[in-house]
Amino acid sequence: MKIARYYNNNDIRLDEMPKPTIGPGELLVKVKKSGICGSDILEYYRFAKMKKLGVDNLILGHEIAGDIVEVGEGVKRYKKGDKVFVSHHVPCFECHYCRQGHHTACNLLHNTNYDPGGFSEYVRIPSINIEKKGVIQLDKSVSYEEGVFIEPLGCVCRAQRLANVKKGLTVVIIGSGVSGILHVQLAKLRGAEKVFATDINEYRLNKAKEFGADAIFNATEDIPTKIKKLNNTLLADIVIVCTGALSAANQALKSVAPGGTIIFFAVPEPGVMLQVPINEYWRNEITIMTSYGAAPDDLQEAYTWILAKRIKVSNLITHRFSLSNALEAFKVVCEADKSLKVILEPERE
Repeated sequence: MKIARYYNNNDIRLDEMPKPTIGPGELLVKVKKSGICGSDILEYYRFAKMKKLGVDNLILGHEIAGDIVEVGEGVKRYKKGDKVFVSHHVPCFECHYCRQGHHTACNLLHNTNYDPGGFSEYVRIPSINIEKKGVIQLDKSVSYEEGVFIEPLGCVCRAQRLANVKKGLTVVIIGSGVSGILHVQLAKLRGAEKVFATDINEYRLNKAKEFGADAIFNATEDIPTKIKKLNNTLLADIVIVCTGALSAANQALKSVAPGGTIIFFAVPEPGVMLQVPINEYWRNEITIMTSYGAAPDDLQEAYTWILAKRIKVSNLITHRFSLSNALEAFKVVCEADKSLKVILEPERE
């Protein structure tokens, strides 16, 4: 079968390997659509994983939708021909972190995956991913392309639940890529009174407005002043950081109101330190928190929104490429110009 091997953002090679062989309790899924995540182009993140594994390349891809083509002995819930989304990571539901609701801090979640990765024609789904609620059967009304968004939207659902985005609040989203625009849509559905979005890219800013932002700001402007002008002289109740730029993190620190929350959905690379005005934050009871990944309940919530057509996802797809053109696809993502979600289609040649 064909695969795309990732060496770095400028070196992605089409290759072949044997189609995975499944065992008892496992599934083989033919990948129809596979999204490129913003984390896929974080070279420091990918290089660290390569070093840990002792390899010089990876087969990435964790936003997939496809069809079950083989069912291992003992699998009862799924059958050949089912259209599915499959989560690459699953928590154990039993450890201390899972019991405290921090499923994405679970050691199992950090050490599970499907084989070999979503940028391939087929993936083997281990039994643990099936047992731990990592497979969602898609309704016939949900397309493969919509299924690709279950994982990124699940991450957004988790972050907004943790930050308690709710009716009447003012939410500022820093960074208007795919995740930022999903945050815009979900915040409105959760009842936020005002949702503002920022970015340095005018194309993405206009897209954020198109998908429901009440106002958009170029990130090079004085964002706190802009927020106050449109929010009765108040800063934001919740600030969601969707870019790893240090300037964005510092901007978030200045944009949050007393009693408010900053949630880092994206963070700067390792070694970058953030100076927090802790005395000011102490006096104003400001919360700083993080959100990583998605757990099965978050993915199920995302699927529910998509199934109900309440969150628009298909129109976020701007580019589609074959596996043989994966390098070109990655260049589009890295350039971050007039693009949002970029999809790889293993059957497209």
